[in-house]
Amino acid sequence: MGRFIPNRTPCGRTRREFLWQAGGGFAGLALADLLIADDRSVSPLAEKAPHFPAKAKHCVFLFMNGGPSQVDTFDPKPGLAKHDGRTYTGDAKVGSNGRPIGHLMKSPFEFRKHGESGLEISSLFPHTARHADDLCVIRSMHADTAAHASGCLQMNTGSIFIGKPSVGSWLSYGLGTSNRDLPSFVVMTDPRGGPIGSASNWSAGYMPAAYQGTLFRSIGSPLLDLATPEGTTDRTQRRSLDLLKGLNEEHLKLRPEDTELAARIESYELAFRMQTEAAEIVDLTRETAATLEMYGINAPLTADFGRKCLITRRLIERGVRYVQLYSGGGHIEDTWDGHNDCITNHKTHAGETDKPIAALITDLKRSGLWEETLLIWGGEFGRTPTSEGVGKPGRDHDWHGFSMWLAGAGVKGGQAIGATDELGFQAVEDRCHVSDLHATVLYLMGLDHTRLSFRHQGLDQRLTGVEERHIVKKALA
Repeated sequence: MGRFIPNRTPCGRTRREFLWQAGGGFAGLALADLLIADDRSVSPLAEKAPHFPAKAKHCVFLFMNGGPSQVDTFDPKPGLAKHDGRTYTGDAKVGSNGRPIGHLMKSPFEFRKHGESGLEISSLFPHTARHADDLCVIRSMHADTAAHASGCLQMNTGSIFIGKPSVGSWLSYGLGTSNRDLPSFVVMTDPRGGPIGSASNWSAGYMPAAYQGTLFRSIGSPLLDLATPEGTTDRTQRRSLDLLKGLNEEHLKLRPEDTELAARIESYELAFRMQTEAAEIVDLTRETAATLEMYGINAPLTADFGRKCLITRRLIERGVRYVQLYSGGGHIEDTWDGHNDCITNHKTHAGETDKPIAALITDLKRSGLWEETLLIWGGEFGRTPTSEGVGKPGRDHDWHGFSMWLAGAGVKGGQAIGATDELGFQAVEDRCHVSDLHATVLYLMGLDHTRLSFRHQGLDQRLTGVEERHIVKKALA
């Protein structure tokens, strides 16, 4: 037989070579996608399955920084009105920081029953009260500290000491995120300042830094230096990032334990992806006039918190896991810390937040996100039923008994759980520690607080610590 001579195509390849190489190219597309998917799987923020099925996929913490008064908001006390103006002679632990204990002071705000449930809510919240049947008020909260800094830390991290991961970090660690173009955990503070303790309230603590909260601004660019420098093309920026990533990864090989460096590498990539998506998140020009009005964005009193609530809805729509909004920043009267005049203080801060919060609830229902979003409302502690001196309508810190509420996915609304004593000093019925609240939040998000742990210093650390904690089962739908 004669020697076989291949029939070459015009491109210089045999038909078999052409089909092999072309097929390899098409297969390469699928391979590239698989490699991308594999890269996602090893990312610290890759989406993970919960421990058990749960309705809640997102969580929003409406943090009333400074400590709102339970007896003026969600815990009516007729007995306090009966003893108004009398000197307190009981044995409840009241007062903090050496401040004077004045007289028992009734609430100046009227409580009324709302909704089919008849849940009693103060006149401070006329808009939120329309959603009374959605709220589960826990009237028996208690904490371990009377100081703002350690109180905020405990409410956010489960500990009064700096260095522990925040709730948002635990949720990001346990569940990851479904949107690689946005952070899993977003924080928006008050323009008057952040909480005492600042970033330690949204730190990842001993976890890899990738789980820490990302601070968003509600006006302008959500992050500083997010925009591409003028004159820089996407291709140039991509090449620069690839070079930087390569150098950082070589550096990381020698320091595999350096989570800050690993997080920095991820943050560069996230920032590149966020340049379009994050800027679009805070651009509210496409929202209808009716929506802006509903959130109170056109009114000076509600503009800031309304904007943050609307941005929250947009973040939840895009799969962000945990969002925390702060009302009140700085110190004393700029927060809910009504030492001097609790009446004026609470009128101001409730006025700033009530309408936007009600709008967020309404909007989540309208957009279909209500059944998968958990809402938390509250501060680091409450306030005493006494005034700070004769004729001074201020209230001191009260960490022995205060109120918070839950609403949304998996929550049984239209009820109040637990109780403080007749005057509102301390929790006496169905007492709920801050760590019990955390265990309940994790449960509602599909996580077992006894199983969600992170190995650190030879121990399996948990958000809820080593003491026995309990899920508030009455709060569950």
